[in-house]
Amino acid sequence: MIDAPEEPLTPDEIVRLAPEEVDRLLGRLEAQVPVQPPLRPIPSGEGEALVFGDTHGDLPSVEAVLDEWQRAETCPLLIGLGDYVDRTPPDIPHGSVLNALYLLQWAARFPERVILLTGNHELARQIPVVPSDLPAEIDDLWGPEIERQLRIFHLLERGPLAAYTESGVYLSHAGFPRHRPRGDWTRAFESPTEETLAEIVWADCAASQNRRRVTRAFTEADLGRFLAEAGLVGFVRGHDPDLTGRRVFHDGCLTLHTTRYFADYGGVLAARVPLQGRLTSLAGVALVHLDPAPPARA
Repeated sequence: MIDAPEEPLTPDEIVRLAPEEVDRLLGRLEAQVPVQPPLRPIPSGEGEALVFGDTHGDLPSVEAVLDEWQRAETCPLLIGLGDYVDRTPPDIPHGSVLNALYLLQWAARFPERVILLTGNHELARQIPVVPSDLPAEIDDLWGPEIERQLRIFHLLERGPLAAYTESGVYLSHAGFPRHRPRGDWTRAFESPTEETLAEIVWADCAASQNRRRVTRAFTEADLGRFLAEAGLVGFVRGHDPDLTGRRVFHDGCLTLHTTRYFADYGGVLAARVPLQGRLTSLAGVALVHLDPAPPARA
């Protein structure tokens, strides 16, 4: 059971904050949420990481993830794969901004244990995205103030672009750098170009029916070359809802979504990634089927 002081404000408490109160909350988050490296190594350790996919403002799904994490004594780490905002479910008013501020509080409370990777929706200032619900939700709650919008975007941009475990798993929102310096794949994350950024947070998987065409979809051969060069065995990602819960490319790629918005594709899913030993494929990554409670704030 996770136990620590300073419980985060709940979404119901956040929505009732006055503008000056939310600005104080942002100040606290700016002081406490760490600026992560673009590529976060995760060393070998006991237990597993609980990994969740795109949540898109779906607070009941996020609360189900946090309940699962708090109950699981074998999961010291919680890792999000990005896209915490936008596409807010209609029964969750202001879900994007509430979800963002709720998760950021957990990252502030447990800076070494909660890792919020950035997705394409968190990096909308660099590569525009549609839909973009977050700015309007912020203004609707606390009045039009561009500085407040920028502060929240800057906080969301503090997460890593990707992470990898010593057990052999690469994690990012969508893809991986396909133009890598010879001899050291990690250098591709240092000051990434817009092309590299698009490959990491926008790339579709070729097994998916999605074709956003921001960058070329990656193939099984592309992924195989990357994993071989990095010395890893599999890729856990979000981004393509039609692949939810499916292990494709011979157990080399697993896609997660953790939102009721896309539940028809495969449910509301998280996964347990082992941190001990060495995996041989993603067959060793267990899926967790979540059952979010109906929203009480509809």
